[in-house]
Amino acid sequence: MTEASTPDTSRGTILVINGPNLNLLGTREPEKYGTSTLPDVEQLARLAAEAHGFAVECVQSNHEGVLLDVIHAARETAAGIVINAGAFTHTSVALRDALAAVQLPAVEVHITNVHQREKFRHHSYLSPVCAAVIVGAGVTGYRLAIDYLAETL
Repeated sequence: MTEASTPDTSRGTILVINGPNLNLLGTREPEKYGTSTLPDVEQLARLAAEAHGFAVECVQSNHEGVLLDVIHAARETAAGIVINAGAFTHTSVALRDALAAVQLPAVEVHITNVHQREKFRHHSYLSPVCAAVIVGAGVTGYRLAIDYLAETL
């Protein structure tokens, strides 16, 4: 990329958080989650953010405490958050409290339609503190989440 074509990211940074097992995208149950890998998702997010003048920071962890630390740090570094907390969506009051505490607009994303899946996946601790929730749009949901944040920031 030449100097002249360097993307304008002057609007700030959007933090994209992926929780447990999302490092296995592309190989984990491709009939449910598709064949896109986590690097594919991160590139999609980067391009979507840059199209709106944002940088993107992508983080994936299988450890709840790491995700909490990343959310806390976002208070000083991010304009908004896109979060696919995976199974922690349905279990983590701590992640819910962290999102509420940092007071950044957040969009919850799920690759599959969780409402068509097991009953325990129907409840989200995160939804009440997120500005929007996108479910069942595949990895395109990440782009939709970034588009939403870009329009509202």
